This record gives sequence, structure tokens and C-alpha cells, in this order.
Amino acid sequence: MKHTVVAMVEDRPGVLTRVASLFRRRGFNIDSLAVGTTEEQGISRMTIVVDGDDGIVQQVEHQLNKLIDVVKVSDLTGEDTVTRELVLLKVRCGAINRRGVLDIVEIFRAQVIDLSPTSLIIQVVAEEDRLDALVENLRPYGVMEMVRTGRVAMTRGEQTAAVHEEEPDELQRFHTESGRRPEGELPFTSK
Repeated sequence: MKHTVVAMVEDRPGVLTRVASLFRRRGFNIDSLAVGTTEEQGISRMTIVVDGDDGIVQQVEHQLNKLIDVVKVSDLTGEDTVTRELVLLKVRCGAINRRGVLDIVEIFRAQVIDLSPTSLIIQVVAEEDRLDALVENLRPYGVMEMVRTGRVAMTRGEQTAAVHEEEPDELQRFHTESGRRPEGELPFTSK
């Protein structure tokens, strides 16, 4: 089963390497990984899709929480979420079969973002199943190149994976003393 884990992390050099190393050392396979900035300055959001049972995900969460750069970890598996991926597809397409490709693009509510005499570049943002179906329908025409962003997810309603709440004084003091979220360089790095 695929699990979606969101890690809110310090926006610092080397954080992605430390997270990826954690997965490598434990022998976990990352199905997809999407990283980007958030609404809070200095915090990035990693959406990690891991294939495995509940025990693996619990271990992943536990290990992520041990990293000093990780501020918060949330398992969105089983939550009511909105999930999306972005796909860019370059499809072989000449004058003879262009109408067929454009019909498929229209059915999947995708967009043609580049056109040449021999190919099209198609962009679509959707759930994983819909993207897989689009790719399968375009395969007979010749998929020349494809790039996918990986899954991003957000819970519906009021619940968030964000870090908006104020830290209690005691926790804030601990984070400052241990080097989490300080100004400047960290005093040490996670291994």
C-alpha cells in the first residue's frame, strides 16, 4: 500500500540529503518525493510517498522525527485529502494523427503547451490514476518523453500539516538550545 507522509522541514542546505540518507540506510524505497516552500518563511514541505505496510510508515515517521531539521511529520494516509501530480508529456504527433491526440487531450482536460510539426507537449495536473490512464491512451501514438512531479497532498477542511501554532516556551527554549531553527548555521548535523 502507498502511504503519503508530509514532513515540514527547515529550509536549509543538506536537509534533503539527510532525509534521503535516512531512507537509504533503512532500506525504504521512496515512490515519489516532492519538495517546495510553504507559506511560512524558512520552512519547506516534503511530500514523501512510501510503498509498504503500516509498520514501515510508523518507522519512517519515528526516524524522521529524530532528524533535527524536521519540524513536524504527518501521515496523510487514510485522511480525506486532495492529491495531485503534474505531468509533462512529449507525444509523437504529425498532421495525420494530430486530431486523435487532441481528442484524448480534451477528454482528460489536459493542455497542449508546445506544438511542433512532429510532436506535442501536453501538461496535465490530476490524481495519479487519471495521469496513468492518460499516458496509457497516448502510448500508441508514441510517448517520446515524460516527467512527473510526484504526489503533493493536502487534507481537506480545517486540519493542516502546517506549523502555524506557537511553540510553548519550554519547547521553544529546547529547540533554540539544541540548534533547531536558530539564526545562522546549525551547531551540528544529523547523521
